[in-house]
Amino acid sequence: MKNLPLVPLVLAIHFACLAQTAVVRANDAAEKPNILFIFSDDQCFQALRALGNDEIETPNLDRLVRSGVTFTHAYNMGSWSGAVCVASRTMLNTGRFVWRAEAVYRSSETEREQGRWWSEIMKAAGYDTYMTGKWHVTAKSERSFDFVRNERPGMPNQTPEGYSRPVEGQPDAWSPFDTRFEGFWKGGKHWSEVLADDADAFLDQAAGRDKPFFMYLAFNAPHDPRQSPQEYVDRYPLEKIGVPVNFESEYPFKDAMGCGRNLRDEALAPFPRTEFAVKVNRQEYYAITTHMDTQVGRILDSLQRTGKADKTYIIFTSDHGLAVGQHGLMGKQNMFDHSVRVPLIVAGPGIPKDRRIDGDVYLQDVMPTTLELAGAPIPDHVEFKSLMPVIRGEREQNYEAIYGGYLKLQRMVRQDGCKLILYPTIRRAVLFDLQTDPNEMNDLADDPKYHATKKKLFASLLQLQKETGDTLDLRSAFPEL
Repeated sequence: MKNLPLVPLVLAIHFACLAQTAVVRANDAAEKPNILFIFSDDQCFQALRALGNDEIETPNLDRLVRSGVTFTHAYNMGSWSGAVCVASRTMLNTGRFVWRAEAVYRSSETEREQGRWWSEIMKAAGYDTYMTGKWHVTAKSERSFDFVRNERPGMPNQTPEGYSRPVEGQPDAWSPFDTRFEGFWKGGKHWSEVLADDADAFLDQAAGRDKPFFMYLAFNAPHDPRQSPQEYVDRYPLEKIGVPVNFESEYPFKDAMGCGRNLRDEALAPFPRTEFAVKVNRQEYYAITTHMDTQVGRILDSLQRTGKADKTYIIFTSDHGLAVGQHGLMGKQNMFDHSVRVPLIVAGPGIPKDRRIDGDVYLQDVMPTTLELAGAPIPDHVEFKSLMPVIRGEREQNYEAIYGGYLKLQRMVRQDGCKLILYPTIRRAVLFDLQTDPNEMNDLADDPKYHATKKKLFASLLQLQKETGDTLDLRSAFPEL
């Protein structure tokens, strides 16, 4: 500890005292902090005004950023299915890396029964547990939590009119605020508003109970169908929506990477991509995100109103990002930062305010973080790491390298400011220097000056395969590396 800089040293001493206090009070449930976990769906790290996107309005998430620590480089590890959210949420609730999470996905209810499940560990630590919103894992929500309302499926229903749109110069049959298309409007009230209603009721209930609470509040927004009230869409006039700097009409390797015309997410906009279609989709993406942000504000206000704010840790993140027109892609089934990188904010007692941490973490590090805050032991099967040592300044990041994988079609490693993406079926490597090219536009894979970097990253990826349970044979596909 004596080699730490002064500010991290002070933070380390401060948090050590907090940890010691938590141990002393471990048997006194009333003294444990509350945990409020807010989870969005499909929210890219760029979809937050406080982190640099002046096109979008997120005033309530921005105030959460100002009240705590924001991890600017938080990643999802990948997926074994096109429904990336299934893999992300299974990793989150089991604590296992992606391919070992896949191994227990179908038996998640057994995992829960045997106590190897996030909410079950929190129950054992003395917490009342609450859940509302998107679940999308195989364990039963009504058994996973003490109190459940309005569990939602993986996504609100889409309609044929919601695909391959819009086409410039042609009438658009679909509208984000037309309730005839159901989706988020199914049931008569927008699902994001229902979630805020549920959270408000949960907080009122928790205020009258002696036990600490763990709330799992999972929005379906801003996943498609990207629906919100007209007033939110009107905040984003199309002429003020920019086209991403990394816009392409079609990504050249889309079919080899599994992101062709037959992938549902990619079918939302017409091929080839047009600037007009991308702008409309981004308009709707921003609008539903801002509408969700309003509901986050309601939740934060309810926390204050019930007198629980001073004893509550708030954690906000998303299950993965979304392209929405970047690199000619619409979905999240790719290894670009816009799809694997998410916002991650931690706020609460003793957490520094308005602080950014650039070190690499996974969003699923949230799970062991809450266990540490709750004074609960972190089970041996949990492979992700608590964020608290990074917040305390004990280390700069949780991982030396970040791994990514999608089916058997894509692999990725990010390390030392560079990223290597592999498409094994066509034996194609793509390399980016993220420090000079954060939008991942300049492929350096064939540049002789980067040959050593490419080999180093490939070696790191092979090691990460072992750590994550990845059995895909990359050596055969890339013998030159």
